[in-house]
Amino acid sequence: MSNTTPTGPAVTATPEDRALKAKHAAMWASGSYPTVVEDVVGGLGGLLVEALDVQPGERVLDVAAGTGTSAIPAARRGADVVATDLTPELLDVGRAAASAEHVDITWQTADAESLPFADFSFDVVLSAIGVMFAPHHQLAADELVRVARPGARIGVLSWTPNGFIGEMFSLMKPYAPPPPAGASPAPLWGLADHVRMLFGERVTDLVASQQTLRVERFAKGAEFRDFFKANYGPTISVYRFIADDADKVAALDAELAALGDRSLRDGVMGWEYLLVTGRRA
Repeated sequence: MSNTTPTGPAVTATPEDRALKAKHAAMWASGSYPTVVEDVVGGLGGLLVEALDVQPGERVLDVAAGTGTSAIPAARRGADVVATDLTPELLDVGRAAASAEHVDITWQTADAESLPFADFSFDVVLSAIGVMFAPHHQLAADELVRVARPGARIGVLSWTPNGFIGEMFSLMKPYAPPPPAGASPAPLWGLADHVRMLFGERVTDLVASQQTLRVERFAKGAEFRDFFKANYGPTISVYRFIADDADKVAALDAELAALGDRSLRDGVMGWEYLLVTGRRA
């Protein structure tokens, strides 16, 4: 655990890490994550902005912003917003959406584990189902803290390990390639104790609450499976890895459909997430 403020950006500058980040960027550019945002998860970013009570004139950083589901609501409130993501294709979608609304946001390709900003640069630092996918959790947490000024508000929203998306990742794990050395499972960010460990004493007044996203997009488990096979980068990546093994493809097809069916109640799914807010000490 790291409880001290680093003196500069945390950098994983090895060729292996650069290759890993390029692979991650390509994964999120595959399929159509903007469709997932539009149809299912887009409202979560606004919930995080509300929880942090972003104010006009505040300097806000949205880390792993994707298409700007937090950045755009923050800019609507009159904040000075910078949105970063590893995948420029997602930022392009957000840039077009912000332009259509005539809200001003700075869009910048950047690695959540090595942010290109000076220490103490922002009044609010946030990430909605974004930074959780950075492979090295401590490096990412260190960067969230580093760029926040003393007293700044920090907020993260993440899928929980035992919620629907966490179950999906657990289900896909036996079919996926082994994770790179040193990488941590993304849904750990959905555990309050894990987030407290990452931030340590550098973040005070930490409040964590489990909440549920109501999803009415899918009538059957197979419909959920096919939607994620077509649009969601991590699922697409797993299917590509097993594409030459018809038995594994069929088994994963069946397991994902069954997961969806188990989760449906009268046409509604509940996807659990953890919302954490705190202040930079």
